[in-house]
Amino acid sequence: MDYSINQMLSFEFMQRALIVGIPVALCAALLGVSLILKRYSMIGDGLSHVGFGALALAAALNLAPLQVSIPIVIISAFFLLRISRNSKINGDGAIAIVSSSALAIGIVVTSITGGLNTDLYSYLFGSILALSSKDVVLSLVLCSIVLFIYVFFYNKIFSVTFDENFSLATGTNAKAYNMVIALLTALTVVLGMQIMGTLLISSLIIFPGLTAMRVFKSYKSVVISAAIQSVFCVVTGLILSFYLQTATGATIVCVNLVCFIIFSIVGFIKER
Repeated sequence: MDYSINQMLSFEFMQRALIVGIPVALCAALLGVSLILKRYSMIGDGLSHVGFGALALAAALNLAPLQVSIPIVIISAFFLLRISRNSKINGDGAIAIVSSSALAIGIVVTSITGGLNTDLYSYLFGSILALSSKDVVLSLVLCSIVLFIYVFFYNKIFSVTFDENFSLATGTNAKAYNMVIALLTALTVVLGMQIMGTLLISSLIIFPGLTAMRVFKSYKSVVISAAIQSVFCVVTGLILSFYLQTATGATIVCVNLVCFIIFSIVGFIKER
């Protein structure tokens, strides 16, 4: 077994996948808890569709995918917050408008430029082979920024997550911290698309928090459990996908599903 693990780690693409996957999993889990509690959990799914549109545009213009998708997804995240504050359009409606429009634009651009190429296909379904050395460096830098900002503003994020009206009453700029959450989520979505694919990245954000909530009740314990579980699922999913030769993103989601079922059973027994 040790030989097999060493053999797996001898491949550079697996090294890159683990180096990127672990911090992305951590970022996704931490932000996912806040998004779930704010009933804004589908923002990851919406932003992933925006990411596909951005990637299609980058491919059509022969530009670097991450450099194009990052600013577009960030702007879209802020736009989602803005239009969701409109009393006539709730959060789910805003996400549906933005995600469907971005997906449609991406499909149109792709069809005009000759259909799905290998790069776009890998971003759609995820591919650890697509990770370059530059992607690894950029991902590590951005993940470090996301984690630093989250830890630095942890108390404020906790406050606006649980009671935004109370936060406003105590003088907290809830709008600004909601924008911080949107910014961090946008960065995490873009970084995770390379491993999970645009179709499955939202699961990396949603599953860990929901799974942790089956057993734990306090915010802190849920955050810690979600973070540990997310990293475990990503590492396990990467290893299984390597040996089983299955799609990486889908394998990680399946591992998350198994954890969710186990935690649900434990939570049910605990309540009984």
